[in-house]
Amino acid sequence: MKTIVLPCKTLCMAMVVLTVLLFSCQKEDQLDYKNPDLPIEERVDDLLPRMTLEEKFWQLFMIPGDLSDGKERYKHGIFGFQVATKGKSGNEAEQLLDYSGGGTAEQTAVLINEIQKYFVEETRLGIPIIAFDEALHGLVREGATAFPQSIALAATWDTLLVADVGKAITMETKTRGIRQILSPVLNIARDVRWGRTEETYGEDPFLTTQMGVSFISQFEKAGVLTTPKHFVANVGDGGRDSYPIHFNERLMEEIYFPAFKASFQKANAWSVMTSYNSFDGRQCTANDWLLNQKLKKEWGFDGFVISDAGATGGANVLHFTAKDYAESTQQAIEDGLDVIFQTSYDHYTLFYEAFEKGMINEAAIDEAVRRVLRAKFKLGLFENPYVDPEEADKWNGTEGNRELAKKASLESMVLLKNDDQTLPLSKTVKSVAVIGTDAEEARLGGYSGPGNKPVSILEGLKTKLGENVAINYAAGPGRESTTYVTIPREQLYHYEGGEQKAGLQAEYFNNITLEGEPALTRVDPVIDFRWTLFSPDQEKINYDFYSARWTGKLKAPETGTFKIGIKGNDGYRVYINGELVVDNWTKQTVRTITQDYRFEKGKEYDLKVEFFETVGNVWFKLLWDVGVENDWKQQIQQAVATAQKSDVAIVTVGIEEGEFRDRAYLSLPGHQEELIQSVAKTGKPMVVVLVGGSAITMDRWIDDVPSILDVWYPGDAGGDAIADVLFGDYNPAGRLPITFPVHEAQLPLYYNHKPTGRGDDYINLTGKPLFPFGYGLSYTTFAYEDIQIDAPSISKDQTTTVRFKVTNTGELDGDEVVQLYLRDILASVARPIMELKGFQRVHLKKGETKELSFEITPEMLTMLNEGMERVVEPGNFRIMIGSSSNDIRLRAILTVEP
Repeated sequence: MKTIVLPCKTLCMAMVVLTVLLFSCQKEDQLDYKNPDLPIEERVDDLLPRMTLEEKFWQLFMIPGDLSDGKERYKHGIFGFQVATKGKSGNEAEQLLDYSGGGTAEQTAVLINEIQKYFVEETRLGIPIIAFDEALHGLVREGATAFPQSIALAATWDTLLVADVGKAITMETKTRGIRQILSPVLNIARDVRWGRTEETYGEDPFLTTQMGVSFISQFEKAGVLTTPKHFVANVGDGGRDSYPIHFNERLMEEIYFPAFKASFQKANAWSVMTSYNSFDGRQCTANDWLLNQKLKKEWGFDGFVISDAGATGGANVLHFTAKDYAESTQQAIEDGLDVIFQTSYDHYTLFYEAFEKGMINEAAIDEAVRRVLRAKFKLGLFENPYVDPEEADKWNGTEGNRELAKKASLESMVLLKNDDQTLPLSKTVKSVAVIGTDAEEARLGGYSGPGNKPVSILEGLKTKLGENVAINYAAGPGRESTTYVTIPREQLYHYEGGEQKAGLQAEYFNNITLEGEPALTRVDPVIDFRWTLFSPDQEKINYDFYSARWTGKLKAPETGTFKIGIKGNDGYRVYINGELVVDNWTKQTVRTITQDYRFEKGKEYDLKVEFFETVGNVWFKLLWDVGVENDWKQQIQQAVATAQKSDVAIVTVGIEEGEFRDRAYLSLPGHQEELIQSVAKTGKPMVVVLVGGSAITMDRWIDDVPSILDVWYPGDAGGDAIADVLFGDYNPAGRLPITFPVHEAQLPLYYNHKPTGRGDDYINLTGKPLFPFGYGLSYTTFAYEDIQIDAPSISKDQTTTVRFKVTNTGELDGDEVVQLYLRDILASVARPIMELKGFQRVHLKKGETKELSFEITPEMLTMLNEGMERVVEPGNFRIMIGSSSNDIRLRAILTVEP
């Protein structure tokens, strides 16, 4: 038999051909990636090389939507959808989504099943999607339970309760077919001017860690991926959202990293969302040190990293560290981002270009896809992509979940002031004045769905008190005083060829002097713009240094002298019939400038508005006071009259906050403070109920009122829970997870600061807060005594226990939140004056005493030394146990021997 020796090159080619033939001829049921008995990594190893470049890209692209715009566009697959959701503007830099769509739990489950069926059965590789959604304190969908806002959950200081809330939300989410939530927010709220403080667990890294781990672990154990966000430290100077961050590594490791790190290593979170801001000069969406070196290598994170909506292009749109979207994409994927989150399908071309042109390292692409596939296998989606719609209907909005929401609301409320035991109110009252629009609105807070039959404060009081008590309601002036309104499109028009057309003719110039030919002409229906992330037209108009002119006709619907003008920043002018009415041709901060002008009903007026922008964001609105009834003084008078004819007065007030809504002033908006002062003058027993998710300054009115109750955004059952607290059926024991300042000038203000080189007072204001971290009153009182340490001297590797007793010394049963703080008295680097290291929420009956204990572990004593090594240094540690960070009842010294 003659042996034929083939050349090496020929042999290799033959082997490749044979492999391809075997690969293509393999039956579907023999494909390794579809074999559930194989380890996940082997399945990923089998699927990844089968994928084309397009298929890989689409596994790294997530958007709101579904298949309603055509299945064919998704023939290569997709990471996943946020179903029944859409972007608000369609712009590629869009950061906000519209959650108004959707249906019942059952309808959502049916829709997601249909979507999964297409991807599993009709795409080449049959890769299922991950349906994702928001579930910060409840799924943002119809029929889902709205629990109290995250800041309220933190105020319970009850990790077991937060775990129960997480478990309930998990079932309402998973049964609909949604397998990833873009929650929770683990940012540290060290400056309460930040508009998104409500979404957090407060200012402290330890409390945030405990709450985050309790919440996250319930989802991950049940097969729903969590996405802690926003990685990382997105509260910049002035409490402004997504401002550039220049913190050093020590501060990050001590304050901003712990909650995220624990979410991955203790709660097994499998996804994380980057923030919009830059960190140390690099945007967080494309930050090699943050994503590759710290997160993936040092912390061993095996999950995937997603951008915030529209953030991947931030390198060129916002941070100017990339020349275009293709380069932004290259930087992001190579620097550790895995999945691009956009708000529209049409945006994919901007990002696919970098893939198509071979700009991205292939290994980086494969690593990102590997992480996504690993998650989809982990979730079991290849074997079980569908859900039972009847189960979705069964689990959503249950009575059990509603009771849990009420329990969470009850535990979250913080009694801030209670002079003369004004609360609880007597149930023998014959009439109650309920004042303020927040009493009837049942607000749920940011990132909330519609809730499941949310109960307002007014409704809760009516149910509690029944028909035998007269409830007298007065709306008061509300949170925002309406002085002007945007001039509506019905009053604005222009002529083209003698024919009347709606809107004003607009000319935009790429200079600030309105010179030359306009770079863009169009018709704008109204003048009401907020260009914060982009110019009026990204293709034709500069990001900065541009101007605009609007011309047309204005017709007044009424006769009279009215105020007309602009609310905006930068420079602007308004002409009516050629007369310069408003002249503010200089750059400035946002303000409202108006002038009186006499209008006749039905008369046509020539209108010209001019504007210029240099640098920064643009807020610009043409407004007048036609039709505005600004009768806040009369509304306050009505509220006072309502209080005067009632036995007691409950005044509800609230704040405005949220995404894109940072607060420069922390006082109550509108004329609510005048409302409080006026009702207080009646002398009626009175309680102020605060609705909101952040701190409020009270210097103008706190001395006028005997009682203040902070109810946050209390969820679906909030009205019933508030009524229980006000009338003594529940004893409040919530504690502040943030510090309330006396004045904004004290900010940022937090309890766990390091020692100062001098004092912390101002010449005209103390450095002390209005209400400290951990603060909260009760209808009863508690005494602490008999502190003992099992081993008051230990080695650096040992654990010891501190024991003490707490007694309910008051007249009512109640909860006490016992807090453990530590201080490293002498260290090689400056350490905080105190740090929260433990807490327990304990129920004590009247007169009852309980012996409690905290275990002191080496982990609690560790610090970063000068070389950034985590160590336990020998020396003395002060143990402090109390009812708040400013109310320490017991102290002891623990010594760590060399």
